Amino acid sequence: MEMGDILLYLLLLLPALLSYLFLRKHRRNLEQRLKLPPGSMGWPYMGETLQLYSQDPNVFFATKQKRYGEIFKTRILGCPCVMLASPEAARFVLVTEAQLFKPTYPKSKERMIGPSALFFHQGDYHSRIRKLVQGSLTPEAIRKLVPDIDALAISTLESWSGGHLVNTFQEMKKFSFHVGILAIFGRLDACYKEQLEKNYCIVDKGYNCFPINIPGTAYHKAVMARKRLGKILSEIICERKSKQLVEKDLLGCLMNSQDEKANVLTEDQIADNIIGVLFAAQDTTASVLTWILKYLHDDPKLLEAVKAEHKAVYDSNGQGNQPLTWAQTRNMPLTNRVILESLRMASIISFTFREAVADVEYKGYLIPKGWKVMPLFRNIHHDPRFFPDPQKLDASRFEVAPKPNTFMPFGNGVHACPGNELAKLEAYIVVHHLVTKFRWEVVGSQSGIQYSPFPVPQHGLPAKFWKESGSQSQGDVQERTEAFPKSESPN
Repeated sequence: MEMGDILLYLLLLLPALLSYLFLRKHRRNLEQRLKLPPGSMGWPYMGETLQLYSQDPNVFFATKQKRYGEIFKTRILGCPCVMLASPEAARFVLVTEAQLFKPTYPKSKERMIGPSALFFHQGDYHSRIRKLVQGSLTPEAIRKLVPDIDALAISTLESWSGGHLVNTFQEMKKFSFHVGILAIFGRLDACYKEQLEKNYCIVDKGYNCFPINIPGTAYHKAVMARKRLGKILSEIICERKSKQLVEKDLLGCLMNSQDEKANVLTEDQIADNIIGVLFAAQDTTASVLTWILKYLHDDPKLLEAVKAEHKAVYDSNGQGNQPLTWAQTRNMPLTNRVILESLRMASIISFTFREAVADVEYKGYLIPKGWKVMPLFRNIHHDPRFFPDPQKLDASRFEVAPKPNTFMPFGNGVHACPGNELAKLEAYIVVHHLVTKFRWEVVGSQSGIQYSPFPVPQHGLPAKFWKESGSQSQGDVQERTEAFPKSESPN
């Protein structure tokens, strides 16, 4: 290399070297001026993982907060973490300084859903996909789904009746999966629906397993099922293209999207985001529906009040002979408060993971670059300063709006769940048919929570359901459930 080339190389290297030295000095100054949050890091590498997973995680978080305050450090699954348990801190991470904290997921989970899925990204791509997903799930967009969701809810609940034992959570997962299919594809051929459900269930079982990709393991089976899902979605996309169908459902929005340079999304990008939406729509919605059912069962007085609200709707629909309307679902104030209080009590999303992309100062503490940051939604939702007597179910507390940033059941900021209106619509419709046409009893212990990974009642809330004698017979709902005959029902 000649001298001129060496000098040119050094000149090109100089800015990077100066930048490195500046950042190193800045980091040293920060560390001298600031201190890490209080807390215990536990054992080398493992940290406090065993303490977290060997007990109710809510007890772990609450104990930490009581000892160290609203910001504390720990180490979980080999990662140093800063946990934040105040509304101000959650807003700082998720809204005001969101650019300093990126979403973070294990690579195994990214692979399972697909690396192009919405919630793995920031920046322009994230904004583009979020706008498409959000646009397909606005109240204006989902109102047309009411008749189909109504028929699906009737078909699902009818299949539970007769007094046989039902795993409520697992059955709610089937229901919410089929609602997700409606929102993404509209009406979909039964063969495609069956293939999607079969393979998605395999992916779902392997998603939280230890990622050992060896034939025979649940994770390997899930990886193979994920590949089959991609092929099925490719077939659906090709069929739409060949028929030149222009639909306004989510698939149509993704297929017809172009950026400012007229670039369209690839089939892999479309598939990743469809599976991501199904993943986001299923477990969380099913969990809150299960909790609502449990809370109503455990509080007879509240159940009677909700029944009275829905009896008026039922009567106005000719004793349930007419399907619910969008306007009726918008006018269920007590049910709305029950849904909100159930979301607060259960706190389905107990916390979220972010990663600091730079050294961050917060309230005199240093959050080092690369550390995981976890806003603790459950701690905030159960803080007596914001929700008096927080362990008590009290729907009346939502007669007035909660204080800002104290109630975040769907997250907050640019990564907040775009499907919250659809989830609430499902709850309105299920509750309506449940309380006007059925009675149910929970079987076995009514206490206890299991995490899978979302909190659900113990054993999925086993229950028995019976059709009320005064409600419609099976024949009365046949016409309304033709779209979901028994051979195609979610059960």
